[in-house]
Amino acid sequence: MSFDFKDLLAIKDLSKKNLQTILYSTQCCKQILMSGEKTPILVDKNVAILFYEPSTRTKNSFEIAAKRLSANVINISVNTSSVVKGESITDTVKTLEAMRIDYIIIRHSSAGIANMLAKNFKVSIINAGDGFHEHPTQGLLDLYTIYEYKKKIKDLKVLIVGDILHSRVAKSNIWALKTMGAEVFVSGPPTFIPANIEELGVTVFHNLDDIIDKVDVVNILRIQSERQKENLLPSLREYISLYQLNKKRLLNLKSEAIIMHPGPINRGIEIDSEVADSSKSVINKQVTNGIAVRMSILSLLNRDK
Repeated sequence: MSFDFKDLLAIKDLSKKNLQTILYSTQCCKQILMSGEKTPILVDKNVAILFYEPSTRTKNSFEIAAKRLSANVINISVNTSSVVKGESITDTVKTLEAMRIDYIIIRHSSAGIANMLAKNFKVSIINAGDGFHEHPTQGLLDLYTIYEYKKKIKDLKVLIVGDILHSRVAKSNIWALKTMGAEVFVSGPPTFIPANIEELGVTVFHNLDDIIDKVDVVNILRIQSERQKENLLPSLREYISLYQLNKKRLLNLKSEAIIMHPGPINRGIEIDSEVADSSKSVINKQVTNGIAVRMSILSLLNRDK
């Protein structure tokens, strides 16, 4: 498989052929994952996980993925590192590179930070989320989960609901899905929909009930309150009434439709608990697939392959 990249920075950088390569590689990696065995693909490689923002799923799944590939993993706690003494991110990465780190997996609140590091360092940089920009491995695991259940991406109708404006997950999903030929819809309050989002090839529905019965996949996003500089919701009760995926809306979905959520879930707000735990929900499968996708990316970026 040809994948001639040093870094993984954004879905926007990837072609349809690149995405197909990742899907195929992920299928292979999932077989390894489910077997319970390790593989020596990254033996003697050093992987540093450097997160400047909180994470449960992404951080831990990267660690599991790297260890299943036999890599050495270094978890860096920013709160107890030299960052608290004023060390810049470039000096931190320079230090890690001097320690012969092969991969740095980074999450940061500043959009574009991963691109800056990739441009200035030889170490492979994997973007685990940068500001409002992208979250490429989440977009890839969502793409793979849809493919796993639907056996195709082309011509599927996929709806993304919620805080589109502040979501890096939404952007990565839109790029991946559109590149692979899906039809993408977004729904949310007008204050949560970016201006000119239609230029990305998506269709906006402010009334969720006008579209929810027509789609094959519903991907629910939480309200990104930690990234909002102002309160863009007049009423949480109104949001729940208009945009929560509840039991009534669950009944309006197609019989074969699936429900997704990148997590963490705010039960009772963007999704009802019974819906999150229903037979249509593939949320836990997304978590498992996240490990396989991250194994795939680490393998494909291995310059000794």
